[in-house]
Amino acid sequence: MAPAKMRRHLESVHGELKEKNVEFFIRKRDELLKSINCMVQTTKTVNEKATEASYLVSSQIAQRGEAYTIAESLIKPCAMEMVKCMLDEKSAKEISKIPLSNDTVANRINDLAADIQNELIFRLKSCKFALQMDESTDVAGLAILIVIVRYQHESTLLEDLLLCKSLPTRTTGAEIFDLLNSFLEGNEIPWENCVDICTDGTKAMSGIINGAVQRIKNIAKNCSSSHCMIHRQALAAKKLSVSFKKALDEVVKIINFIKSRPLQNRLFKILCEDMGSVHTSLLLHTEVRWLSRGKILTRIFELRDEVRAFFLEHNFELKDRFLDQMWLLKVAYLSDIFTKINELNFTLQGRHVNVFTAHEKIHAFKKKLDFWKICMSSNEFDCFPTIKCFSEEEDVEINEVFIEEIIQHLTGLTMSAKEYETFIEFTSDSSLQEKFKSMPLAEFWCSSKDEYPQLSQKAVLALLPFATTYV
Repeated sequence: MAPAKMRRHLESVHGELKEKNVEFFIRKRDELLKSINCMVQTTKTVNEKATEASYLVSSQIAQRGEAYTIAESLIKPCAMEMVKCMLDEKSAKEISKIPLSNDTVANRINDLAADIQNELIFRLKSCKFALQMDESTDVAGLAILIVIVRYQHESTLLEDLLLCKSLPTRTTGAEIFDLLNSFLEGNEIPWENCVDICTDGTKAMSGIINGAVQRIKNIAKNCSSSHCMIHRQALAAKKLSVSFKKALDEVVKIINFIKSRPLQNRLFKILCEDMGSVHTSLLLHTEVRWLSRGKILTRIFELRDEVRAFFLEHNFELKDRFLDQMWLLKVAYLSDIFTKINELNFTLQGRHVNVFTAHEKIHAFKKKLDFWKICMSSNEFDCFPTIKCFSEEEDVEINEVFIEEIIQHLTGLTMSAKEYETFIEFTSDSSLQEKFKSMPLAEFWCSSKDEYPQLSQKAVLALLPFATTYV
Protein backbone atom coordinates (compact mmCIF):
# COMPACT_ATOMS: atom_id res chain seq x y z
CA MET A 1 0.00 0.00 0.00
CA ALA A 2 2.13 2.89 -1.36
CA PRO A 3 1.70 6.28 0.44
CA ALA A 4 1.00 8.10 -2.84
CA LYS A 5 -1.84 5.71 -3.73
CA MET A 6 -3.28 5.96 -0.22
CA ARG A 7 -3.20 9.81 -0.47
CA ARG A 8 -4.91 9.74 -3.89
CA HIS A 9 -7.64 7.38 -2.53
CA LEU A 10 -8.24 9.68 0.43
CA GLU A 11 -8.50 12.87 -1.67
CA SER A 12 -10.67 11.30 -4.40
CA VAL A 13 -13.04 9.11 -2.34
CA HIS A 14 -12.98 10.68 1.14
CA GLY A 15 -12.31 14.31 0.28
CA GLU A 16 -14.13 15.61 3.35
CA LEU A 17 -11.59 13.79 5.57
CA LYS A 18 -8.35 14.86 3.89
CA GLU A 19 -7.73 17.60 6.45
CA LYS A 20 -8.14 15.27 9.45
CA ASN A 21 -5.05 14.44 11.50
CA VAL A 22 -3.63 10.95 12.16
CA GLU A 23 -5.23 10.63 15.61
CA PHE A 24 -8.70 10.81 14.03
CA PHE A 25 -8.03 7.80 11.84
CA ILE A 26 -6.46 5.85 14.71
CA ARG A 27 -9.58 6.45 16.81
CA LYS A 28 -11.84 5.27 13.96
CA ARG A 29 -9.72 2.14 13.52
CA ASP A 30 -9.99 1.26 17.22
CA GLU A 31 -13.77 1.75 17.17
CA LEU A 32 -14.10 -0.56 14.18
CA LEU A 33 -11.98 -3.31 15.74
CA LYS A 34 -13.93 -3.08 18.98
CA SER A 35 -17.23 -3.42 17.11
CA ILE A 36 -15.98 -6.46 15.19
CA ASN A 37 -14.79 -8.19 18.39
CA CYS A 38 -18.14 -7.54 20.07
CA MET A 39 -20.04 -9.05 17.12
CA VAL A 40 -17.79 -12.13 17.07
CA GLN A 41 -18.16 -12.59 20.84
CA THR A 42 -21.96 -12.25 20.66
CA THR A 43 -22.21 -14.72 17.79
CA LYS A 44 -19.99 -17.21 19.60
CA THR A 45 -22.05 -16.97 22.80
CA VAL A 46 -25.33 -17.49 20.94
CA ASN A 47 -23.96 -20.53 19.09
CA GLU A 48 -22.62 -22.06 22.29
CA LYS A 49 -25.94 -21.60 24.06
CA ALA A 50 -27.85 -23.08 21.11
CA THR A 51 -25.54 -26.10 21.07
CA GLU A 52 -25.88 -26.57 24.82
CA ALA A 53 -29.68 -26.35 24.55
CA SER A 54 -29.58 -28.91 21.74
CA TYR A 55 -27.65 -31.36 23.95
CA LEU A 56 -30.03 -30.81 26.88
CA VAL A 57 -33.10 -31.51 24.75
CA SER A 58 -31.44 -34.58 23.20
CA SER A 59 -30.62 -35.91 26.66
CA GLN A 60 -34.26 -35.61 27.73
CA ILE A 61 -35.42 -37.37 24.56
CA ALA A 62 -32.97 -40.24 25.14
CA GLN A 63 -33.95 -40.68 28.79
CA ARG A 64 -37.63 -40.94 27.89
CA GLY A 65 -37.10 -43.15 24.85
CA GLU A 66 -38.91 -40.79 22.48
CA ALA A 67 -38.49 -40.63 18.72
CA TYR A 68 -35.76 -38.25 17.56
CA THR A 69 -38.16 -36.43 15.23
CA ILE A 70 -40.16 -35.16 18.20
CA ALA A 71 -37.58 -32.43 18.82
CA GLU A 72 -38.15 -30.61 15.54
CA SER A 73 -41.79 -31.55 15.02
CA LEU A 74 -43.12 -30.84 18.53
CA ILE A 75 -40.62 -29.57 21.11
CA LYS A 76 -39.21 -26.63 19.13
CA PRO A 77 -42.62 -25.34 17.90
CA CYS A 78 -44.05 -25.59 21.43
CA ALA A 79 -41.03 -23.82 22.92
CA MET A 80 -41.30 -21.01 20.36
CA GLU A 81 -45.01 -20.55 21.05
CA MET A 82 -44.47 -20.47 24.81
CA VAL A 83 -41.61 -17.96 24.55
CA LYS A 84 -43.60 -15.81 22.14
CA CYS A 85 -46.55 -15.82 24.55
CA MET A 86 -44.56 -15.21 27.74
CA LEU A 87 -41.79 -12.95 26.36
CA ASP A 88 -41.76 -11.54 22.84
CA GLU A 89 -41.32 -12.29 19.15
CA LYS A 90 -37.59 -11.54 19.23
CA SER A 91 -36.94 -14.14 21.95
CA ALA A 92 -38.95 -16.71 20.01
CA LYS A 93 -36.67 -16.20 17.01
CA GLU A 94 -33.68 -16.97 19.22
CA ILE A 95 -35.29 -20.33 20.10
CA SER A 96 -35.51 -21.15 16.40
CA LYS A 97 -31.70 -21.07 16.21
CA ILE A 98 -31.39 -24.25 18.33
CA PRO A 99 -30.43 -27.17 16.03
CA LEU A 100 -32.89 -30.01 16.66
CA SER A 101 -33.15 -31.94 13.42
CA ASN A 102 -33.47 -35.73 13.45
CA ASP A 103 -29.81 -36.29 12.51
CA THR A 104 -28.60 -33.64 14.96
CA VAL A 105 -30.47 -35.20 17.87
CA ALA A 106 -29.13 -38.65 16.91
CA ASN A 107 -25.55 -37.31 16.85
CA ARG A 108 -26.04 -35.53 20.18
CA ILE A 109 -27.32 -38.72 21.83
CA ASN A 110 -24.41 -40.73 20.42
CA ASP A 111 -22.00 -38.13 21.80
CA LEU A 112 -23.61 -38.29 25.24
CA ALA A 113 -23.61 -42.10 25.25
CA ALA A 114 -19.97 -42.28 24.19
CA ASP A 115 -18.96 -39.80 26.89
CA ILE A 116 -20.83 -41.76 29.59
CA GLN A 117 -19.34 -45.06 28.42
CA ASN A 118 -15.80 -43.67 28.34
CA GLU A 119 -16.19 -42.27 31.84
CA LEU A 120 -17.56 -45.57 33.16
CA ILE A 121 -14.76 -47.60 31.56
CA PHE A 122 -12.18 -45.20 32.99
CA ARG A 123 -13.59 -45.71 36.50
CA LEU A 124 -13.80 -49.52 36.25
CA LYS A 125 -10.13 -49.79 35.30
CA SER A 126 -9.08 -48.70 38.77
CA CYS A 127 -11.73 -50.02 41.17
CA LYS A 128 -13.41 -53.23 42.30
CA PHE A 129 -16.84 -53.96 40.86
CA ALA A 130 -19.67 -56.51 40.93
CA LEU A 131 -21.89 -57.60 38.06
CA GLN A 132 -25.45 -58.75 37.69
CA MET A 133 -26.18 -60.48 34.41
CA ASP A 134 -29.31 -61.74 32.69
CA GLU A 135 -30.20 -62.97 29.24
CA SER A 136 -33.71 -62.69 27.88
CA THR A 137 -35.50 -62.88 24.55
CA ASP A 138 -37.52 -59.82 23.56
CA VAL A 139 -40.79 -59.66 21.61
CA ALA A 140 -38.86 -59.64 18.33
CA GLY A 141 -37.17 -62.96 19.17
CA LEU A 142 -33.79 -61.33 19.74
CA ALA A 143 -31.69 -62.71 22.61
CA ILE A 144 -30.37 -59.76 24.63
CA LEU A 145 -27.62 -59.90 27.25
CA ILE A 146 -27.84 -57.14 29.84
CA VAL A 147 -25.08 -56.55 32.39
CA ILE A 148 -25.35 -54.07 35.25
CA VAL A 149 -22.25 -53.04 37.20
CA ARG A 150 -21.98 -51.80 40.78
CA TYR A 151 -18.75 -50.07 41.77
CA GLN A 152 -17.34 -47.65 44.30
CA HIS A 153 -16.84 -44.07 43.18
CA GLU A 154 -15.45 -41.61 45.71
CA SER A 155 -17.58 -42.10 48.85
CA THR A 156 -20.56 -44.01 47.43
CA LEU A 157 -21.58 -47.07 45.43
CA LEU A 158 -22.97 -46.46 41.97
CA GLU A 159 -24.88 -48.69 39.57
CA ASP A 160 -24.74 -48.32 35.79
CA LEU A 161 -25.62 -50.22 32.66
CA LEU A 162 -22.39 -51.78 31.46
CA LEU A 163 -23.51 -53.86 28.49
CA CYS A 164 -26.64 -54.41 26.44
CA LYS A 165 -25.95 -56.47 23.33
CA SER A 166 -27.66 -59.19 21.35
CA LEU A 167 -26.37 -62.75 21.22
CA PRO A 168 -25.99 -63.51 17.50
CA THR A 169 -26.52 -67.27 17.64
CA ARG A 170 -26.96 -69.52 20.67
CA THR A 171 -27.54 -68.47 24.27
CA THR A 172 -25.06 -70.92 25.80
CA GLY A 173 -22.67 -70.19 28.63
CA ALA A 174 -19.80 -69.98 26.14
CA GLU A 175 -21.58 -67.40 23.98
CA ILE A 176 -22.54 -65.29 26.99
CA PHE A 177 -19.02 -65.40 28.39
CA ASP A 178 -17.37 -64.61 25.05
CA LEU A 179 -19.56 -61.54 24.55
CA LEU A 180 -18.82 -60.17 28.01
CA ASN A 181 -15.15 -61.12 27.87
CA SER A 182 -14.59 -59.41 24.53
CA PHE A 183 -16.16 -56.22 25.86
CA LEU A 184 -13.98 -56.11 28.99
CA GLU A 185 -10.78 -57.05 27.20
CA GLY A 186 -11.51 -54.68 24.33
CA ASN A 187 -11.82 -51.81 26.79
CA GLU A 188 -8.85 -53.01 28.91
CA ILE A 189 -10.95 -53.59 32.05
CA PRO A 190 -9.12 -56.20 34.16
CA TRP A 191 -11.09 -59.25 35.27
CA GLU A 192 -9.20 -59.11 38.57
CA ASN A 193 -11.38 -56.14 39.55
CA CYS A 194 -14.56 -58.27 39.37
CA VAL A 195 -15.42 -59.52 42.88
CA ASP A 196 -18.92 -61.01 42.41
CA ILE A 197 -21.48 -61.87 39.78
CA CYS A 198 -25.21 -62.40 40.35
CA THR A 199 -27.33 -64.45 37.92
CA ASP A 200 -30.41 -66.63 37.87
CA GLY A 201 -30.25 -70.42 38.07
CA THR A 202 -30.36 -71.34 34.39
CA LYS A 203 -27.86 -73.85 33.10
CA ALA A 204 -26.29 -71.34 30.70
CA MET A 205 -25.50 -69.10 33.65
CA SER A 206 -24.93 -71.42 36.63
CA GLY A 207 -23.71 -74.62 34.97
CA ILE A 208 -20.91 -76.01 37.09
CA ILE A 209 -18.68 -76.79 34.09
CA ASN A 210 -19.75 -74.79 31.04
CA GLY A 211 -21.84 -72.07 32.68
CA ALA A 212 -20.92 -68.42 32.13
CA VAL A 213 -20.29 -67.92 35.86
CA GLN A 214 -17.84 -70.80 36.04
CA ARG A 215 -15.96 -69.51 33.00
CA ILE A 216 -15.68 -66.11 34.66
CA LYS A 217 -14.38 -67.71 37.86
CA ASN A 218 -11.70 -69.50 35.84
CA ILE A 219 -10.30 -66.10 34.84
CA ALA A 220 -11.24 -63.97 37.85
CA LYS A 221 -9.86 -66.16 40.63
CA ASN A 222 -11.24 -63.98 43.45
CA CYS A 223 -14.71 -63.65 41.97
CA SER A 224 -17.63 -65.13 43.89
CA SER A 225 -21.17 -65.76 42.65
CA SER A 226 -24.68 -65.48 44.02
CA HIS A 227 -28.10 -66.65 42.94
CA CYS A 228 -30.75 -63.96 42.36
CA MET A 229 -32.99 -63.80 45.43
CA ILE A 230 -35.94 -62.56 43.39
CA HIS A 231 -35.57 -65.56 41.09
CA ARG A 232 -35.46 -67.91 44.06
CA GLN A 233 -38.49 -66.24 45.59
CA ALA A 234 -40.37 -66.43 42.29
CA LEU A 235 -39.66 -70.15 42.00
CA ALA A 236 -40.71 -70.78 45.60
CA ALA A 237 -43.95 -68.87 45.04
CA LYS A 238 -44.87 -71.19 42.18
CA LYS A 239 -45.20 -74.12 44.60
CA LEU A 240 -48.94 -74.72 44.88
CA SER A 241 -50.96 -77.70 45.99
CA VAL A 242 -53.12 -79.47 43.42
CA SER A 243 -56.26 -77.82 44.77
CA PHE A 244 -54.87 -74.27 44.71
CA LYS A 245 -53.22 -74.82 41.34
CA LYS A 246 -56.52 -75.99 39.89
CA ALA A 247 -58.31 -72.92 41.25
CA LEU A 248 -55.67 -70.62 39.75
CA ASP A 249 -55.85 -72.33 36.36
CA GLU A 250 -59.63 -72.03 36.36
CA VAL A 251 -59.41 -68.33 37.15
CA VAL A 252 -57.10 -67.87 34.17
CA LYS A 253 -59.54 -69.78 31.91
CA ILE A 254 -62.44 -67.61 33.08
CA ILE A 255 -60.49 -64.42 32.44
CA ASN A 256 -59.42 -65.62 28.98
CA PHE A 257 -63.02 -66.46 28.09
CA ILE A 258 -64.05 -62.85 28.79
CA LYS A 259 -60.92 -60.83 28.14
CA SER A 260 -59.55 -62.44 24.98
CA ARG A 261 -62.84 -62.15 23.06
CA PRO A 262 -63.57 -58.53 21.99
CA LEU A 263 -67.35 -58.97 22.03
CA GLN A 264 -67.39 -60.63 25.44
CA ASN A 265 -65.05 -57.96 26.79
CA ARG A 266 -67.32 -55.14 25.54
CA LEU A 267 -70.43 -56.78 26.97
CA PHE A 268 -68.71 -57.30 30.32
CA LYS A 269 -67.62 -53.65 30.38
CA ILE A 270 -71.20 -52.48 29.78
CA LEU A 271 -72.43 -54.78 32.54
CA CYS A 272 -69.87 -53.40 35.01
CA GLU A 273 -70.84 -49.82 34.14
CA ASP A 274 -74.54 -50.61 34.61
CA MET A 275 -73.82 -52.17 38.00
CA GLY A 276 -71.73 -49.18 39.08
CA SER A 277 -68.56 -51.21 39.59
CA VAL A 278 -65.26 -49.64 40.54
CA HIS A 279 -63.55 -51.54 37.70
CA THR A 280 -64.90 -52.24 34.24
CA SER A 281 -62.47 -54.89 32.99
CA LEU A 282 -60.48 -57.90 34.09
CA LEU A 283 -56.67 -58.21 33.93
CA LEU A 284 -54.79 -60.73 31.82
CA HIS A 285 -52.27 -63.12 33.37
CA THR A 286 -48.94 -63.93 31.75
CA GLU A 287 -46.63 -66.67 32.99
CA VAL A 288 -43.53 -64.58 32.30
CA ARG A 289 -44.80 -61.73 34.46
CA TRP A 290 -45.69 -64.04 37.34
CA LEU A 291 -46.40 -61.08 39.63
CA SER A 292 -49.57 -60.52 37.62
CA ARG A 293 -51.09 -63.45 39.52
CA GLY A 294 -51.79 -61.33 42.58
CA LYS A 295 -53.32 -58.53 40.55
CA ILE A 296 -55.59 -60.68 38.41
CA LEU A 297 -56.83 -62.61 41.44
CA THR A 298 -57.59 -59.43 43.36
CA ARG A 299 -59.40 -57.90 40.38
CA ILE A 300 -61.55 -60.94 39.59
CA PHE A 301 -62.46 -61.36 43.25
CA GLU A 302 -63.54 -57.73 43.44
CA LEU A 303 -65.69 -58.30 40.33
CA ARG A 304 -67.04 -61.71 41.36
CA ASP A 305 -70.66 -60.48 41.45
CA GLU A 306 -70.30 -58.97 37.99
CA VAL A 307 -68.74 -62.15 36.60
CA ARG A 308 -71.50 -64.24 38.20
CA ALA A 309 -74.13 -62.02 36.57
CA PHE A 310 -72.31 -62.13 33.25
CA PHE A 311 -72.35 -65.94 33.16
CA LEU A 312 -76.12 -66.03 33.69
CA GLU A 313 -76.51 -65.35 29.96
CA HIS A 314 -73.44 -67.24 28.70
CA ASN A 315 -72.76 -70.95 28.55
CA PHE A 316 -69.34 -71.71 29.97
CA GLU A 317 -68.06 -74.85 31.65
CA LEU A 318 -66.75 -72.93 34.70
CA LYS A 319 -69.66 -70.56 35.22
CA ASP A 320 -70.81 -72.41 38.35
CA ARG A 321 -67.52 -71.72 40.12
CA PHE A 322 -68.78 -68.35 41.35
CA LEU A 323 -71.60 -70.14 43.15
CA ASP A 324 -69.10 -72.37 45.00
CA GLN A 325 -68.12 -70.68 48.27
CA MET A 326 -65.17 -72.98 48.92
CA TRP A 327 -63.76 -72.22 45.46
CA LEU A 328 -64.16 -68.49 46.15
CA LEU A 329 -62.36 -68.97 49.47
CA LYS A 330 -59.40 -70.49 47.63
CA VAL A 331 -59.34 -67.55 45.22
CA ALA A 332 -59.52 -65.17 48.19
CA TYR A 333 -56.55 -66.87 49.84
CA LEU A 334 -54.52 -66.86 46.61
CA SER A 335 -55.31 -63.17 46.18
CA ASP A 336 -54.05 -62.42 49.71
CA ILE A 337 -50.90 -64.54 49.62
CA PHE A 338 -49.80 -63.41 46.17
CA THR A 339 -50.36 -59.80 47.17
CA LYS A 340 -48.01 -60.34 50.10
CA ILE A 341 -45.47 -62.09 47.86
CA ASN A 342 -45.68 -59.19 45.41
CA GLU A 343 -44.97 -56.74 48.20
CA LEU A 344 -41.90 -58.76 49.17
CA ASN A 345 -40.75 -58.84 45.56
CA PHE A 346 -41.01 -55.09 45.22
CA THR A 347 -38.87 -54.55 48.33
CA LEU A 348 -36.15 -56.72 46.75
CA GLN A 349 -36.10 -54.58 43.62
CA GLY A 350 -34.61 -51.17 42.95
CA ARG A 351 -31.16 -49.70 43.03
CA HIS A 352 -28.65 -50.21 45.82
CA VAL A 353 -30.28 -53.38 47.17
CA ASN A 354 -27.48 -55.52 48.60
CA VAL A 355 -27.34 -59.06 49.97
CA PHE A 356 -27.78 -57.85 53.54
CA THR A 357 -30.97 -55.86 52.95
CA ALA A 358 -32.38 -58.58 50.70
CA HIS A 359 -31.58 -61.27 53.28
CA GLU A 360 -33.30 -59.21 55.98
CA LYS A 361 -36.44 -58.93 53.84
CA ILE A 362 -36.46 -62.68 53.14
CA HIS A 363 -35.80 -63.49 56.80
CA ALA A 364 -38.63 -61.22 57.91
CA PHE A 365 -41.00 -62.81 55.41
CA LYS A 366 -40.16 -66.28 56.73
CA LYS A 367 -41.04 -65.10 60.23
CA LYS A 368 -44.33 -63.75 58.88
CA LEU A 369 -45.06 -67.17 57.35
CA ASP A 370 -44.65 -68.78 60.76
CA PHE A 371 -46.89 -66.14 62.32
CA TRP A 372 -49.57 -66.59 59.64
CA LYS A 373 -49.57 -70.35 60.23
CA ILE A 374 -50.19 -69.77 63.95
CA CYS A 375 -53.03 -67.37 63.12
CA MET A 376 -54.64 -69.85 60.73
CA SER A 377 -54.40 -72.62 63.32
CA SER A 378 -56.29 -70.35 65.73
CA ASN A 379 -58.95 -69.44 63.15
CA GLU A 380 -57.76 -65.82 63.09
CA PHE A 381 -57.90 -64.37 59.59
CA ASP A 382 -56.93 -60.75 60.18
CA CYS A 383 -53.68 -61.33 58.25
CA PHE A 384 -55.71 -62.31 55.18
CA PRO A 385 -58.19 -59.46 54.69
CA THR A 386 -59.85 -60.88 51.56
CA ILE A 387 -60.69 -64.16 53.29
CA LYS A 388 -61.88 -62.36 56.41
CA CYS A 389 -64.09 -59.93 54.50
CA PHE A 390 -65.60 -62.63 52.28
CA SER A 391 -66.30 -65.04 55.14
CA GLU A 392 -68.03 -62.31 57.16
CA GLU A 393 -70.06 -60.95 54.24
CA GLU A 394 -71.23 -64.35 52.98
CA ASP A 395 -71.31 -66.01 56.43
CA VAL A 396 -69.05 -68.79 55.17
CA GLU A 397 -67.79 -71.40 57.62
CA ILE A 398 -64.12 -72.15 57.03
CA ASN A 399 -63.50 -75.83 57.69
CA GLU A 400 -60.39 -77.47 59.09
CA VAL A 401 -59.44 -79.09 55.79
CA PHE A 402 -59.16 -75.72 54.09
CA ILE A 403 -57.14 -74.27 56.96
CA GLU A 404 -54.76 -77.24 56.89
CA GLU A 405 -54.28 -76.79 53.16
CA ILE A 406 -53.34 -73.15 53.69
CA ILE A 407 -50.88 -74.08 56.44
CA GLN A 408 -49.24 -76.64 54.16
CA HIS A 409 -48.88 -74.05 51.42
CA LEU A 410 -47.35 -71.52 53.81
CA THR A 411 -44.94 -74.21 55.01
CA GLY A 412 -43.94 -74.99 51.43
CA LEU A 413 -42.96 -71.37 50.80
CA THR A 414 -40.14 -71.62 53.35
CA MET A 415 -37.80 -73.73 51.20
CA SER A 416 -34.18 -73.57 52.27
CA ALA A 417 -32.27 -71.21 49.98
CA LYS A 418 -28.98 -73.02 50.61
CA GLU A 419 -30.44 -76.38 49.66
CA TYR A 420 -32.01 -74.92 46.54
CA GLU A 421 -28.75 -73.29 45.42
CA THR A 422 -27.02 -76.63 45.89
CA PHE A 423 -29.76 -78.28 43.85
CA ILE A 424 -29.27 -75.74 41.03
CA GLU A 425 -25.55 -76.53 40.89
CA PHE A 426 -26.32 -80.24 41.08
CA THR A 427 -28.78 -80.26 38.15
CA SER A 428 -26.48 -78.08 36.04
CA ASP A 429 -23.61 -80.59 36.19
CA SER A 430 -23.60 -82.39 32.83
CA SER A 431 -21.37 -85.23 34.08
CA LEU A 432 -23.83 -85.99 36.87
CA GLN A 433 -26.67 -85.95 34.35
CA GLU A 434 -24.98 -88.72 32.36
CA LYS A 435 -24.26 -90.60 35.58
CA PHE A 436 -27.90 -90.29 36.61
CA LYS A 437 -29.05 -91.88 33.33
CA SER A 438 -26.70 -94.84 33.62
CA MET A 439 -27.07 -95.80 37.31
CA PRO A 440 -29.92 -97.03 39.51
CA LEU A 441 -31.58 -94.23 41.48
CA ALA A 442 -30.52 -95.34 44.98
CA GLU A 443 -26.95 -96.05 43.87
CA PHE A 444 -26.73 -92.66 42.20
CA TRP A 445 -27.74 -90.72 45.31
CA CYS A 446 -25.52 -92.77 47.60
CA SER A 447 -22.53 -92.16 45.35
CA SER A 448 -23.13 -88.38 45.58
CA LYS A 449 -22.79 -88.15 49.37
CA ASP A 450 -19.22 -86.83 49.31
CA GLU A 451 -19.79 -84.02 46.79
CA TYR A 452 -23.37 -83.08 47.77
CA PRO A 453 -23.90 -84.36 51.32
CA GLN A 454 -27.08 -82.38 52.11
CA LEU A 455 -28.96 -83.41 48.99
CA SER A 456 -27.71 -86.99 49.19
CA GLN A 457 -28.88 -87.32 52.79
CA LYS A 458 -32.36 -86.04 51.98
CA ALA A 459 -32.64 -88.28 48.93
CA VAL A 460 -31.53 -91.39 50.80
CA LEU A 461 -34.01 -90.69 53.63
CA ALA A 462 -36.77 -90.48 51.03
CA LEU A 463 -35.66 -93.73 49.35
CA LEU A 464 -35.24 -95.84 52.51
CA PRO A 465 -38.92 -96.52 53.40
CA PHE A 466 -40.64 -99.45 51.74
CA ALA A 467 -43.35 -98.70 49.25
CA THR A 468 -45.19 -102.04 49.66
CA THR A 469 -45.20 -105.17 51.82
CA TYR A 470 -44.38 -107.41 48.84
CA VAL A 471 -41.23 -108.83 50.38
